Amino acid sequence: MPTAPPSRCTDPECRELATKRGRCDDHQPIPWAGRDDKASRYGISSGTWRKLKARVARRDNDCCYMCGAEQPDDPDEQHQLDHIIPIFEGGAVEDLDNLGLACVTCHETKSKAEAARANRARHRAR
Repeated sequence: MPTAPPSRCTDPECRELATKRGRCDDHQPIPWAGRDDKASRYGISSGTWRKLKARVARRDNDCCYMCGAEQPDDPDEQHQLDHIIPIFEGGAVEDLDNLGLACVTCHETKSKAEAARANRARHRAR
């Protein structure tokens, strides 16, 4: 039975032949790429993170600690677990007093402000 000739890698700048899934060995996708890895970020497993979120959600009655918005039914708009005092400013990773649920809008606003403070501190340290 005849087989198809090998094709080139689907990466536009690559000239190598594809080995599997249309890509050469150098351009194979990285498993779990783009996923938020709590273990590398905070040193805790994703299961521990989910348990902490459930405990904080019960404690706060599924409400945003900043604006008081209730947890929406839409899975894309679910509240996110947030460190009230950021880790880089000395906040504790797993302390329930330092964790709260934040709606998407409040979380984005707070995260942008924290990133700006961290960048200013990083530039001052140079």
